[in-house]
Amino acid sequence: MPQPLEGIRVVDFSHVVAGPLATHFLRLLGAEVIKVEPPAGDPLRDYTLVPGERGMAPAFVGINAGKRSVVLDLKTQAGRTAARRLVETADAVVENFRPGVIERLGVGYDAVKAFNPGIVYCSVSGFGQFGPMRDHPAIDQIVQSVSGLMQLSGEANSGPMRIGIPIVDTFSGLLAAFAILAALMQRERGNGDGQFIDVSMLDATMVMMLAVVNPFLIAGTRPTRSGNRGFSQAPTADTFATKDGAITIGAVQQNQVERLFRAIDRTDLLDDARFADGDLRIANGKALQAELRAAFAMRTAEEWSATLNAAGVPAGAVRAFTEVIGLPFLDQRALKQVVPLADGFTTILNAGFVFANDGPGVSEGAPLLGEHTETVLSSLDRPGKRAAHARRPLTRS
Repeated sequence: MPQPLEGIRVVDFSHVVAGPLATHFLRLLGAEVIKVEPPAGDPLRDYTLVPGERGMAPAFVGINAGKRSVVLDLKTQAGRTAARRLVETADAVVENFRPGVIERLGVGYDAVKAFNPGIVYCSVSGFGQFGPMRDHPAIDQIVQSVSGLMQLSGEANSGPMRIGIPIVDTFSGLLAAFAILAALMQRERGNGDGQFIDVSMLDATMVMMLAVVNPFLIAGTRPTRSGNRGFSQAPTADTFATKDGAITIGAVQQNQVERLFRAIDRTDLLDDARFADGDLRIANGKALQAELRAAFAMRTAEEWSATLNAAGVPAGAVRAFTEVIGLPFLDQRALKQVVPLADGFTTILNAGFVFANDGPGVSEGAPLLGEHTETVLSSLDRPGKRAAHARRPLTRS
């Protein structure tokens, strides 16, 4: 059984994270991804403070494995001509220039559709291809700011707080990959025509925040900054100090709260009228958390984690990131994979889901800048070159 996207060619004009992450997921699912880079390369190649890593920075290596790198200067006629010939053979195109730039370079959607009507064309930008913010430049932290995400992050009195990873780029890339897959399926089930996909990082962030956006749209409920308190706002869904670290618990259902009280050997709390149900526990949250803090201070985070999980109470010790990377489950669930690099091998993350057969994964590492330019471009000149209409169907009868 082939991987799901085997036989699909993606031409990727994108750079840094959001666009390349979208094509990374397509590559993990078997698509051929041709990464078109300018002579200076994708800027992400140099996102490192270690001089010896520049050109193949770990951030770049992790989301470009298995792609083929072709260097084209799209500011020249020769580069634009080569790009057009390459896109003639593509099933999908991904770009994340500022709106209007790719059109000036001669490979915008309208131009490509004219000679490849089946193309699935995805543009990723900060604020979309139309609207009053269309031309505003954007990076992850800017969208975190203007979306309200930063305003919701942090403790009640801490002020706005950026989430510590490029979460907007990441979710936007995943959403773009999802949209591309949907459009490819739509093409196969329809008349073979392609589709234009407009992914706005701001739109994507609002969708990512749907847990607070929908209640506001539906009922006018205004979210507040709640620090480590869970979405339920239950005082039994929070992070507490222990004897040697911190633990997060998530007792939100009545039976979970009752199990919690028994597990911490405070069955007296079961009979305390102040904590009889969820509304009362929220109303008396400070008093309840004082009791919980005193109990959790008596043992270590790992001890409490084992005790609470055995009792059916969601709980987890707050771990350092470096500790998590070494946990056995990452290997047991095929979340890590070893891929070759020019000077040996390295380990990257896989897709984060498992197929019973022929699931996500790659066997090659990230390409050197321009590593495949000659091979890919020369293949376009050979008789019987891959034509845009000669696609392997995504569905089978």
